[in-house]
Amino acid sequence: MTSVKERFLKYIKIDTKSDLASETTPSTKIQFDLAKVLVDELKALGLQDVSLDENCYIMATLPANTDKKLPVIGFIAHMDTSPEMSGTNVSPRIIENYDGKDVLLNKELNLHLDPKVYPELVKYAGQELIVTDGNTLLGADDKAGVAVIMTAIEQLIANPALKHGTIKIGFTPDEEVGRGADHFEVKKFGADFAYTVDGGELGEMEYETFNAAEARVTVHGTNVHPGSAKDKMVNAIHIAHQFDAMLPPQERPEYTSGYEGFYHLMYIQGQTEKTEMMYIVRDHNRDLFEKRKAVMQAAADLINKRYGAGTLDLKLKDQYYNMREKLEEVFHVVELAREAIEALGIKPIIMPVRGGTDGSRLSFMGLPCPNLFTGGLYPHGRFECLPTRSMERAVDVVVKIIELSEKKY
Repeated sequence: MTSVKERFLKYIKIDTKSDLASETTPSTKIQFDLAKVLVDELKALGLQDVSLDENCYIMATLPANTDKKLPVIGFIAHMDTSPEMSGTNVSPRIIENYDGKDVLLNKELNLHLDPKVYPELVKYAGQELIVTDGNTLLGADDKAGVAVIMTAIEQLIANPALKHGTIKIGFTPDEEVGRGADHFEVKKFGADFAYTVDGGELGEMEYETFNAAEARVTVHGTNVHPGSAKDKMVNAIHIAHQFDAMLPPQERPEYTSGYEGFYHLMYIQGQTEKTEMMYIVRDHNRDLFEKRKAVMQAAADLINKRYGAGTLDLKLKDQYYNMREKLEEVFHVVELAREAIEALGIKPIIMPVRGGTDGSRLSFMGLPCPNLFTGGLYPHGRFECLPTRSMERAVDVVVKIIELSEKKY
């Protein structure tokens, strides 16, 4: 039997970085590289109806091993990694007995994983910790989730005495660019409810996410030789900075926590004649979310009033909504996960996701879908790390949910 650690270390070697700028699905063809590996593994485990479609969605079925009528439960993880950081040539380092102190990730870059900055680390003193070499992200978001699901399924197959209903497996592309559910066929998947296994510390379970929108800003300027630019030049770069300055500076991600929403400038690039920016807008409260979009539109209108119509083009697009709205209608799905976590002696940490999962969209598409922890910490960057024991416990939770479902339903 392959351990969850072995699977994880294998999967992170395969680059699956998604691309915000791409309009294809998947946004990068390299996501098929991991998908093909997973399809082979699913078939080798003996799962049925294993499919990989042209959009890089994987679905598979573990048939029930009991005649008892039970709900069909799905488990979902995403294969892509964040476009904000390289996922090429990931070189993890394993700290077998973490001492709870500062970890030097990269001497040349003078990069340290410091508990003074990342205080959660202290809780994992004495445990094995998987870290990066400082040059790439680790990929725990969400290859840890993929590894957890694959390992849990292998354990179920190896233990036929554990009776279960039909289990559905789904692996998606492009979650990191907000499009993981764009082509997910809920009817084909065929689950009554599901769980994403997508990040969070040991014990975390989430059933509420942000409401989310993407804002793309294009500023049009006029370029004239600076020697004769007086009253003629319109510098798009400066106007872009003016627009950004109109958004509340204290409502950026680095100044917010808990239920506080934010405006996040993801990138800015341009020249005097044309400058482009991309933001993500987030809030747990739907009314506040709508107000945030209105603030951006008001700023755009003011720029166009100041410099002329068409100077700044703002395109706002909703990405997903807070899944709590749908999960409150079927709260037994949340309770089942909480009971599984408690049954294993783990303290449940029920908290809002300061982000989103594929479950955000899927819950509104008719597939109720809370999120389960994988153990990963500090995703999307060089400081991403993963306590191995937490990932192993995530496997236990998936198995326990399936085990309890046979008793509860």
